Amino acid sequence: MAVDPETVRHVARLARVRIEPEQQQSLATELSNILGWVDQLNELDTEGVAPMTSVAQMRLKMRKDEVTDGNRREDILANAPEAKHGFFVVPRVVD
Repeated sequence: MAVDPETVRHVARLARVRIEPEQQQSLATELSNILGWVDQLNELDTEGVAPMTSVAQMRLKMRKDEVTDGNRREDILANAPEAKHGFFVVPRVVD
């Protein structure tokens, strides 16, 4: 799949990322190359191949599924610019 500079501009606008006009062509080329590699991966036959978490055979460690709040509210709120009544204070976004 070929990516043109117009698509790069569109994706950058959606991602709210500023890209200088002189960078657009080189980014279009890089994205086209990446999508080409993905197309090559689609050519592989993966039928019957089990999903893996690692290239080494291993079992994931299991733990008891418990819901906790972590008991660290004060530590977390210490990072906030402003906190009130145990919650983060954020700017109002809806009138």
